[in-house]
Amino acid sequence: MLESFCAVVLAGGRAARLGGADKASVEVAGRTLLAHALDAVVDAAEVVVVGDPVPTERPVTFVRESPRYGGPVAALLTGRDALLRSTPTLAVLAVDMPHVTPWTLRRLHEAAAGRDGAALVGPDGRRQLALVLDLARLDAVRPDHEDQHGAALHRLLAPLDLAAVPAEGREHRDVDSWADLRDL
Repeated sequence: MLESFCAVVLAGGRAARLGGADKASVEVAGRTLLAHALDAVVDAAEVVVVGDPVPTERPVTFVRESPRYGGPVAALLTGRDALLRSTPTLAVLAVDMPHVTPWTLRRLHEAAAGRDGAALVGPDGRRQLALVLDLARLDAVRPDHEDQHGAALHRLLAPLDLAAVPAEGREHRDVDSWADLRDL
């Protein structure tokens, strides 16, 4: 049985290669990227979306990092701080990964057992923004508020023992450009 967890969906980037389009509202297969992301974290006890509010049928909390566009570390930690529930683990997902599913998150949770977390990795071995993290360990390595803005996610995660979970199919694919969207 899957242990209770909360989730943070990162949806507040600049989307510069998409001309500044709101990624959460971009549609793939007739549904928004946010709808796909919320489907992936359907098992979460609570979901915080870091980004501008957009219509959704799911109960979520929308927050913005301060200052705006502070990067993925600031967004992740802002989302973490907005959680009302306390669970041992946190799922983190970029809004632009429409092929991540609840099965992906279950595999990440299984791989994280006895470790600080797990990260989805693409065929090239690079970590993707689909993670499960032990909240106590995340809190132990988090920088202070001033150092969160513009911080590199790989530096935040470097001290953590993260299992690498190979992507299946197109799980690792994200939407960074109009060509990426076309290819999906």
